[in-house]
Amino acid sequence: MAEQLCTFWLNEIYFGIDVQHVQEVIRPQVMTRIPLAPPDICGLINLRGEIITVIDLQQRLGIGEFSKRSQNLQLESQGFNIVVSYHNEVVSLLVDDVADVLEFAENTLQTPPATLQGKMRHILAGAYPLAAGFLLAIDIEKLLNVQVI
Repeated sequence: MAEQLCTFWLNEIYFGIDVQHVQEVIRPQVMTRIPLAPPDICGLINLRGEIITVIDLQQRLGIGEFSKRSQNLQLESQGFNIVVSYHNEVVSLLVDDVADVLEFAENTLQTPPATLQGKMRHILAGAYPLAAGFLLAIDIEKLLNVQVI
């Protein structure tokens, strides 16, 4: 059975997340900050009456500074929110750009490159080879389980 991933760019790195967990992709919304929240939690958004936590994916993966976008309550129109759900938990992931849905043959997922270090290595499911590089696949369970990090 083929695996489909919603792909996106973050800090000039190509990532993917299983489409089964992607609820929708939206433009940045007005966000309310949460006092004393961890640095990887940008705040909360109201999505059609549902309050959703916004995660700064650069911070969660340990690949960049605190997002300038997440410091503003009124976000500029750059970037996207990928709304994901896993075991009835719905969160939004702040990313730079959204790309295509790609399909990969079963058993093509490889272990993450040995050069990856820190938080990102623990959150990845692996990497899919592409003609020009590779796609890093995020494990949604590990991403949302902050105790793993």
